Amino acid sequence: MGFWALNLDTFIMSLLLGVIFMFVFRRVATTMVAGTPNSLQNFCEWAIEFVDSSVRGSFTSKNNMVAPLALTIFFWVFMMNLMDLIPIDWVPLLMSALGVPFFKVVPSTDPNATFGMAIGVFLLVLYYSVKMKGFGGFMGELTLQPFGKWGMPVNFLLEGVNLIAKPISLALRLFGNMYAGEMIFILIALMGGAWAGFSLGGVTLFGSQILLSLGWAIFHILIVTLQAFIFMTLTVVYLDMAHQEHH
Repeated sequence: MGFWALNLDTFIMSLLLGVIFMFVFRRVATTMVAGTPNSLQNFCEWAIEFVDSSVRGSFTSKNNMVAPLALTIFFWVFMMNLMDLIPIDWVPLLMSALGVPFFKVVPSTDPNATFGMAIGVFLLVLYYSVKMKGFGGFMGELTLQPFGKWGMPVNFLLEGVNLIAKPISLALRLFGNMYAGEMIFILIALMGGAWAGFSLGGVTLFGSQILLSLGWAIFHILIVTLQAFIFMTLTVVYLDMAHQEHH
């Protein structure tokens, strides 16, 4: 392993989930009906309206790229997170039988995936900051705020840290929440593996594992959706800030 190492499990799962997302939405788009749409078309239309209303509430400029980007980010991250609800040993055991000793099924528990998406958003923020304000305007924001021209070094330090913190916080927030959720699933699974025989303690451990697994899975559905929504919303907010010119 090294800096240029490629995590094939993360790459394959991310690519597979992205292809599934594009296939489903493209299929719905090419088979739409106006009269009585099926449940899948209703779901896709609801999802598009939900994302569109969220973008309208957070993005005040005009850019036709932002809403499709937000839709892609929300569903791609959501599908990555949703893999955490698959029992933790099913896919790794299957891959082990096929000769793959290690396989991570949840891409968002790999910081390489979350930082990759966050860096992509960061590059878009830099691009639109320069495009909308000009290079001089962008540098002016970094060096002239909040203390004016006499405080340039301090301004640059504060604004530079604020700028770099955006992709770091975006990546670590998603990774930290999903990794912690996966660890809790593993700890709950170990409870079931620790029971020995049909003693009172063993039966209690086994029953506790079932109840805790069910409760945490239900609660985790909220976390999975919320983290995808937060990643999407922050992306839109950062792009909106890149389109605004401060005076």
